[in-house]
Amino acid sequence: MKVPKPSTCVAPFSCNSRKEAIGRRVYGTDTWLARRFLQTIGDPPLLVTLWDDTKIAPPGSTPAVGMIIRDRGALLRLLSNPQLHFGDDYCTGRIEIEGGLAQFMETVYRAMGQTPRFRRTSEPAAYRRHQPHLNSLEGSRQNIHHHYDIGNDFYRLWLDDEMLYTCAYFPDPNASLEAAQIAKMDLVCRKLCLRPGQTVVEAGCGWGALARHMARHYGAIVKAYNISHEQIAYSRERAKLEGLEGRVEYVEDDYRAIAGTYDAFVSVGMLEHVGPDHYQELGGVIERSLTEQGLGLIHTIGQNVAAPLSPWFLKRIFPGSYPPTLREMMALFEPFEFTILDVENLRLHYAKTCENWLDRFEQNRDQIREMFDERFIRAWRLYLSGCVANFSIGELQLFQVVFSRPGNNRIHLTRSHMIADTGVP
Repeated sequence: MKVPKPSTCVAPFSCNSRKEAIGRRVYGTDTWLARRFLQTIGDPPLLVTLWDDTKIAPPGSTPAVGMIIRDRGALLRLLSNPQLHFGDDYCTGRIEIEGGLAQFMETVYRAMGQTPRFRRTSEPAAYRRHQPHLNSLEGSRQNIHHHYDIGNDFYRLWLDDEMLYTCAYFPDPNASLEAAQIAKMDLVCRKLCLRPGQTVVEAGCGWGALARHMARHYGAIVKAYNISHEQIAYSRERAKLEGLEGRVEYVEDDYRAIAGTYDAFVSVGMLEHVGPDHYQELGGVIERSLTEQGLGLIHTIGQNVAAPLSPWFLKRIFPGSYPPTLREMMALFEPFEFTILDVENLRLHYAKTCENWLDRFEQNRDQIREMFDERFIRAWRLYLSGCVANFSIGELQLFQVVFSRPGNNRIHLTRSHMIADTGVP
């Protein structure tokens, strides 16, 4: 292979030494590597600006988004492992984005999905790759602590009033995030056909909003499990302030410790942190917990093919996470002969939810910077923008699955109870 000759194009700048000047110079090799990078990720309509202001784009494209690469090292790192090093170098400022980060990522993801190197294909046990901790009892505690126990004050700045960190539901596209999260909780309650006096167990309750909603508006008696100390402490305080202590109990423990029988089992946003190795274990917990006429609901991020999440995301944001395919989810149900009653995909609702979170995050970035630092700001901006992009293009899904025991005939003949926006039954 011929190595391109050095370029004579040098951007105007001042320096104090010949070494600095050489470091800032863009050679023909650099421009060739930049073009090679674009080819590797599928030649998206993307403008690459190098450290001396040299600009490169795929032939015939009119890019609406672009990236600025500040130094040669960042370019070489992109070529070696873009899925890891792009995130780290963006967070440290060695890479900058023009035209909007979510739009940039959507553009790149669409192109990468068409290239042999990055095309997603089903891979057995994909969730094990690049993960420092799998989801054993101790591994789960470490993974959850890494993400959720970084301070309630941080999450309070950009979540809704009830502190729901899961997909909202927008029956009206113009609804506020607060209204959409309440609509999501009502949707879950309607799907479970909750009635006053029924008992509910919740696995992975976040900051406890759904449990309080079920008790306050549907008359249910709820026991909710969670291993995040920060979230449990917040949940208990909210229940006390709202006079719900006698109807809602928050247990700081793993889902594997669930005991007793209940009229309903619900898990919203926890399955992503369980791992397929433990699905049958979770299914056994549900099997021993659900009454003969009970209903269950699993709400989870999912995907169409069994593929690992990006190594940067697993290393920096959410270790141990894995969104299952519907086929993989059957390990929860099939061994125990549960009947699947309904499957709904709320993917676009999650894209809209993440857009709301990102907007609120940006509005409060000065306060967040005081809590952490600029690198943290950029990491979470990248994470939230990536979520918007992935749900928008369909790389990620949001599944709600309703199920029961096989002999349960106390079920609705139509879906009208699920889709009618009637609020409290």
